[in-house]
Amino acid sequence: MDIRLEQASLHWQHHCVFSDLNLTLPSGQWTSILGQSGVGKSSLLQLLCGIADEADICGAIHCSDGQPLNGRVAWMAQQDLLLPWLSVLENVLLAARLQHGKVSPEQTEQARYLLSQVELADRANARPAQLSGGQRQRVALARTLFQDQPLVCMDEPFSALDAITRLKLQDLAAELLADRTVLMITHDPLEALRLSDSILVLQGSPARLSDPIIPVGQAPRAVHDEQVLQLQAQLLELLAGEAL
Repeated sequence: MDIRLEQASLHWQHHCVFSDLNLTLPSGQWTSILGQSGVGKSSLLQLLCGIADEADICGAIHCSDGQPLNGRVAWMAQQDLLLPWLSVLENVLLAARLQHGKVSPEQTEQARYLLSQVELADRANARPAQLSGGQRQRVALARTLFQDQPLVCMDEPFSALDAITRLKLQDLAAELLADRTVLMITHDPLEALRLSDSILVLQGSPARLSDPIIPVGQAPRAVHDEQVLQLQAQLLELLAGEAL
């Protein structure tokens, strides 16, 4: 399902952050947006997720299946947002419980399968406090997959992790989110280049989206890939110039 955001605008304290902004998310592709802090990246994500303040940000959202996007977005944030009083399995099943009031045996089986996919089947009954940061984000990824929505929005999902754990989670996300429509906000050019089919930079005042950068090869791309390193230097130069 293709998703189009048209004529998006954001005003903050009488300042126009961006206006007349258009964004297309092709079906089954991973799109990443980079940009300086405060340029409006997360607000753009929140608009698509239907959690933005309509008094400050607005835009028209069109889906190729003709249905509204509202209620059909899975969200994965920088913080894992696990409920500490629930077990790992119960956290994965949270959306089903909130929507239906109870969980079916089939849903429980699906949640256990997803926990096995993120290599946490043996921690299903553990509480979040018993897990490492990387394990908690694996649970958050399983919870996101369990929702099975047409669009997955990710806001700095791996930025709080150490470098090695971040790479491992990137590899896992690339595998489990293959062929899904993903929009990720990140400050890390290398992360965007490893995972994305298309990379956009939000920059300027008012901000505009750059032309897309299209890495070649299949995700997750190697950190030492020559083209990845060249594009990383290009993106860093672009972002550094914007900061001056």
